[in-house]
Amino acid sequence: MKMEKVDFAKPAFGPEEEDAVTRVLRSGWVVGGPNLAEFEKRCAIQSGASEGIGVSSWTTGAFLVLKALGVGPGDEVIVPSLTFIASVNVIRHVGATPVFADIDPRTFNIDPNDIRKKITARTKVILPVDQIGMPCEIDQILKIAAQYDLFVIHDAACSMGSSFRDSPIGSFALATIFSLHARKLITTGEGGMIVTDDTDLAAQLRVLRHQGMSVSDYSRHGKSPTVVESYGEIGYNFRITDIQAAIGLCQLDRLQQYIHQRRLIAKRYIDVLSNNPFIEPPYVPEYACPNWQSFQVRIKPNGPLSRNELMDQLFHLNIQTRRGVMASHLELPYKGSDTELPETEKAASECMLLPIYSTMELHQADLVLGALNQLYDHLSEETHGKCPK
Repeated sequence: MKMEKVDFAKPAFGPEEEDAVTRVLRSGWVVGGPNLAEFEKRCAIQSGASEGIGVSSWTTGAFLVLKALGVGPGDEVIVPSLTFIASVNVIRHVGATPVFADIDPRTFNIDPNDIRKKITARTKVILPVDQIGMPCEIDQILKIAAQYDLFVIHDAACSMGSSFRDSPIGSFALATIFSLHARKLITTGEGGMIVTDDTDLAAQLRVLRHQGMSVSDYSRHGKSPTVVESYGEIGYNFRITDIQAAIGLCQLDRLQQYIHQRRLIAKRYIDVLSNNPFIEPPYVPEYACPNWQSFQVRIKPNGPLSRNELMDQLFHLNIQTRRGVMASHLELPYKGSDTELPETEKAASECMLLPIYSTMELHQADLVLGALNQLYDHLSEETHGKCPK
């Protein structure tokens, strides 16, 4: 019998976003204007950085940072395989070579010890990922990078609002890139935000995102028409609109509310699942305060249901789930690299994501937990009811 449906994820939009979009449309300034400038400023403040650069996606943001740092053919970038494939694809987009590192099986984040093993004379960048909003060991990674004179680009696609040792994500690496995709805590539908303390890098990124234009439309506004731009380098059209920025500003107003609700849901899950012999809830290290962008559990291999079997059973009970984070090195474009990543492959085959979103209520978490109990209790009854041979 199906239960009340529990969605896997939902964006949280309200009348504030509708009003903000209407104001932008009526203003006539729908791209590169005052809303974007304010959104960039507030994202930087939220992240403990001095500069924010809005872009059309996480991917285009990471691409611009790699290009600005001169990363290209012949260079290697160390990256976890256990990540959404965009983290890897962007390295290929600039012509560089991704070098996969294994994970810490507790946090699902890149293992600093394996980073050291993968460094060669061609290594130029370490690209760690805060997987599903859980901060990586960025302090250890920065120490390794300093020792070998490498850049660190922090993939914080999922972790706006998370903190590491009580400091906000975005305040550590040379450049940190957030995603504003629909499943993120702060969403503009699509989009990305780069934050940095390097003012020269920020200025270069703003030029690159707008076709190499030396003077932006916003900075020219109200000036003499003879103030014209120049194009000193080949750039790209990777802009984010003021419509999106206006939505993002409304979302930022509620960020702490979103995090608070997600932490309530995560606590309920962890409290109950800690007693489940077949499901391992997420581990939170002492240095991390995650925003719970996603809630990933590991299905123990000795249980009565495999990961996929459990997902199918929950689907029939109206509980929406997703597989855990992918192993990018097993996808067709990256196969054949002879990469041995045992912890990554194990996690990719055993992990799944339970429903969590900013407007989710505790009773919905209880429905998920109830469905899990129902399935495992039913299997236990079937096992005990069998006649001995």
